[in-house]
Amino acid sequence: MIESSQEKTKQNKEESKNVQAEALFNQGFAVPDKAYEALVRKFCLSLQVEQHASEHTIRAYQSDTRSFLRWCLKEDIDPFVVNHKQIRLYLGELDMARYSRRTINRHLSSLKGFYQWMIIAHYCESNPAAVLQGAKQGRTLPRVLSQKEIEALFSVYSDEGVAQTLPFEERIRNQALIEFLYACGARVSEASGLLVKNIDYKQSLVKVLGKGGKERFIPMHDLANKALYRYQTQARPVFLNDAYSEHFFLSSHGKPLSTNAIRGIFKKALRLAGLDETLSPHALRHTFATDLLSGGADLRSVQEMLGHSSLSTTQMYTHLSPEHLKKEHHLAHPRG
Repeated sequence: MIESSQEKTKQNKEESKNVQAEALFNQGFAVPDKAYEALVRKFCLSLQVEQHASEHTIRAYQSDTRSFLRWCLKEDIDPFVVNHKQIRLYLGELDMARYSRRTINRHLSSLKGFYQWMIIAHYCESNPAAVLQGAKQGRTLPRVLSQKEIEALFSVYSDEGVAQTLPFEERIRNQALIEFLYACGARVSEASGLLVKNIDYKQSLVKVLGKGGKERFIPMHDLANKALYRYQTQARPVFLNDAYSEHFFLSSHGKPLSTNAIRGIFKKALRLAGLDETLSPHALRHTFATDLLSGGADLRSVQEMLGHSSLSTTQMYTHLSPEHLKKEHHLAHPRG
């Protein structure tokens, strides 16, 4: 698919602006005291154990909560009895510090989650952030890969690909990993947490553990089925080296492949394929959804496969590629 240089420039500027804004906003702020830091650690542990949140989500919530507690210390506000007006003031200061709307909304989501946990843990009696609404933000179309780009990506770790210098077992694993992400529209955290017992090769089905610990079944096509089976039988035993692990994708040390390691494998594949290295593995999830809907799959089925709780989230993939629109226009227009 075609991604305008304007969209990419806008995304890069937004990321840079957030980094600069955070540095300025936190200047002179006190470090949260030990009691507050212990509270943040307990909250993050709850996210990990009870909600099965991804590493990325936990890091973001941890950073956002610490930022708010630093602000409370600076303003001499007790976070245990803070009210919604004070939280709105905090969000307003983020806005004045030129944080993007997306980031401000994430801070609000973090605080809603933090105070909801505080209620359950009996640290406070109400959630002051619950009544606040996030700022409206424009939704940009997700970046998806064309079939030509997909083919280039899959060729990298193939038997005839450009990554021949890699050990055989790593090439087989990396190929299976990318096949899995695209075939199942899986999140990076779902690939990292995939268990051997949850793959059914006979039924061509995979059970993944999604956000909030929700389980779902996703079909696999034959190419993905064969790639995963080949990895499990020919390469995974090499990583195990007579050890044991219930996780499917393993590192060279026989440990579960981390989300950062998966992103690194994907980034290297992009570089070797000559594709845009700023893309994340989530682009394969976007491409999976877009390709299914363009191929005639119904929205409700795609929602189930993606693990979206809301149909409106899936609907953002109903956009059509410029190539598809040109084809339909040519076929349908009287002067086409």
